[in-house]
Amino acid sequence: MEKLFKLKQLGTDIRTEITAGITTFFTMSYIIVVNPAILSAAGVPFEQVFIATILAAVIGTTIMALFANYPISIAPGMGLNAYFTSVVATQGVSYQVVLGAVFIAGILFLLLTFTKLRELLIDSIPNPLKYGITAGIGLFIAFQGLKMSGIVVQNPETFVSFGDLREPITLLSIVGLFITLVLITRKINGALFIGMLITAIIGYFMGMLQIDGVASLPPSIVFFDFDLAGVFSHALYGVVFSFLLVTIFDTTGTIIGVTEQAGLTKDGKMPKAKAALTADAIATTAGAAMGTTPATAYIESSSGVAAGGRSGLTALVVAILFLIAMFFSPLISAVSSLSAITAPALIIVGSYMMGGLTKIRWDQFDEAFPAFLVILTMPLTASISTGIAVGFITYPILKLVGGKGKNVHPVLYIFSILFLIQMIFLT
Repeated sequence: MEKLFKLKQLGTDIRTEITAGITTFFTMSYIIVVNPAILSAAGVPFEQVFIATILAAVIGTTIMALFANYPISIAPGMGLNAYFTSVVATQGVSYQVVLGAVFIAGILFLLLTFTKLRELLIDSIPNPLKYGITAGIGLFIAFQGLKMSGIVVQNPETFVSFGDLREPITLLSIVGLFITLVLITRKINGALFIGMLITAIIGYFMGMLQIDGVASLPPSIVFFDFDLAGVFSHALYGVVFSFLLVTIFDTTGTIIGVTEQAGLTKDGKMPKAKAALTADAIATTAGAAMGTTPATAYIESSSGVAAGGRSGLTALVVAILFLIAMFFSPLISAVSSLSAITAPALIIVGSYMMGGLTKIRWDQFDEAFPAFLVILTMPLTASISTGIAVGFITYPILKLVGGKGKNVHPVLYIFSILFLIQMIFLT
């Protein structure tokens, strides 16, 4: 096990990796319940999405663990499931047709992984944008944690405002946050996971964690419940392109952010990037064949990295727990439904991802401002890919007008144009 995942070389051990894997799983386990709930609104049977979500996560995360050796987990992505539902509602097509669009996007995604384009894309991203992406993702997940906890709430006049600390969820979240902060400050191993466990116990005795059951048999698997011909007859080419582009950049941004946080990048490049990206592409294609939306690398993986995870063993633990979750859906559903358990971990992990900001040359405006836009846009638009898009668009423009256009990789120009088209016509 130590040799397979190079634990000593990465400065970690089996116990730490297992703890990190458990931490990551519980911070992202909500997708097991949330994804079926969203897609069922588009007509996809709940049980079909439930099993497809789990198996897509198991397939992608296992490949990530064994071939890329990264502590990054994969599962059907949030945002794309809402987009899926909106396409069904606005285009007047069946869910089978939209699943066909997802499958085609997955195939294209997989074909791209056999070219040098995706690795070339990662290598072409300038360091200021990479650091900005990491920090932007940090703010994004911290903001998600603040919203989940009720510390930050919607306000029609100011968009957001401070929440009511007397609300049970908010109070429990704050208690869990301070418990976890104390554990981290005291340098307790597995502080994030222990903090989540203590918060769950408190929530149970407060009557906020309702566990109505523990185990159940998993539903049957449905294969190829999609309509490929309908994609072409309804000319859903823009939908395919949107699924493809968003998945590529959500995954790319997350992998960059998490590997940078874990210290796994070398000279701004990622070893085994192709294996990592292939894991996501296969999970997307397999997930579409079973009935769910495109898979993506999960930013919640950063919670496992914060807990000490550095190798694929962390991801393998997550994959095993997803597999086990098939038989414990009532318990997983109960834990996932209490946001106060995971919100403190997301808030804390966000702070861990700010370190790269010191590496940005803030006195160089043509490098600092695109990074700033990435950092600003991700949490405010609730979209990693949108944050990447504004960075890709503004960076080459500023370099070009400043007479430094030759210093920008040609790939960046190509994708800046694609992002402009996507944001103007295909949003």
